[in-house]
Parts: sequence; structure tokens; C-alpha cells
Amino acid sequence: MDGTHFDFDETTRQLQARLDQLEAEHRLLDEQVTAQQLAGADMITLQRMKREKLRLKDEISRVRGLIRPDIIA
Repeated sequence: MDGTHFDFDETTRQLQARLDQLEAEHRLLDEQVTAQQLAGADMITLQRMKREKLRLKDEISRVRGLIRPDIIA
């Protein structure tokens, strides 16, 4: 092949793997935030963790859009 071949299935699998990884990270961080809240963690730590959760959520949305784009007809 000349390097211009686009393997749609492979790219979709890679994106799905990335999405699975991001979702797992988000779930883990969510559990950690809950545990820290129950333990009475300081607000700065909680804010950092919540900011990271939002960053992960944004990345999850971006990757989902690459896998299943919203096409407005």
C-alpha cells in the first residue's frame, strides 16, 4: 500500500479502546472523589480531582463524536 490507505475498522477499534480507557479512568476518579468527600478531604484536592473528571468527560465526548459523528441532514 502507498500509505494513503485508511483502515476504518482499525481506526474505529483504536478509538473504541481509547474511549473504554477514558471511561474507566472517569469511573475510577469518580469513586476516588466520593471517597475523598466522605473522608473530608480538603477542597483544593477535590477541586483538582473534579477538574480532571471534567477534562476526561470532554475527551470522552470528543472521542465518541469521532466514532459516531452527529450528522445533521
